[in-house]
Amino acid sequence: MLKRPLDKKMYYTIGELADALDVNASLIRFWEKEFQAIKPKKNAKGNRRFSQKDIQLIEKIYYLVKERGFTLEGAKTYLRKEKAANRTKLDTISKLQNIKAELQQIKDHL
Repeated sequence: MLKRPLDKKMYYTIGELADALDVNASLIRFWEKEFQAIKPKKNAKGNRRFSQKDIQLIEKIYYLVKERGFTLEGAKTYLRKEKAANRTKLDTISKLQNIKAELQQIKDHL
């Protein structure tokens, strides 16, 4: 979704991210206020430093809003449902791993 690739770094400025997405920095600041999950680190001057995790989320928001035509509320709902589904998947994997361990113990005692 990035229009221009970013160099491999730990953190990116809002200007670098805005250039890569071909949007105004003000849009990214607005999304930061609207989507609580976007939490860039700030340096002593208050400049935002976006991590890869932040960028992936912003790319997803960009895709939903700009390319798929979602409203901001629709994008928020979509992201909440996606997060819940991922949590359910992780819970299921954890339960299956526990069952596997129990079955392995039973097998070892036979």
